Amino acid sequence: MSKRIQDIWILQNNGKILFNRVFDEKLNTNLFGNLVSAMDSFAKELKEGDLSNFELSDKRFTIKKEKELLFIVNTSKKADDKKAKKDLERISEKFLQSYPKKIANFEKEIGELLENPMKTFWNGF
Repeated sequence: MSKRIQDIWILQNNGKILFNRVFDEKLNTNLFGNLVSAMDSFAKELKEGDLSNFELSDKRFTIKKEKELLFIVNTSKKADDKKAKKDLERISEKFLQSYPKKIANFEKEIGELLENPMKTFWNGF
């Protein structure tokens, strides 16, 4: 993955965070998920289409909707937007290839990895 991406979130349409990797944890992830979900719903109500990006301070947040999920990355405003979108496309494709049927599988597997990564590692042998 490129260095231009700072943080990553994968959310369900209702705002529930499935995965996030955030380097500067000043932001409450649940609040962020709800905010993005509400903004996306608002954009739909205006009949303007889906929310694809927004900017806050010196950061640009890029959003890709795919199969009832929101994939979000943030970059510096100075970063190339087309390249960030291409990176986000690769992230969403990889995620959907790994978890094609049920997101529940992802939640279970990522939970197991986070709870006891050594157990998961040794069970692979």
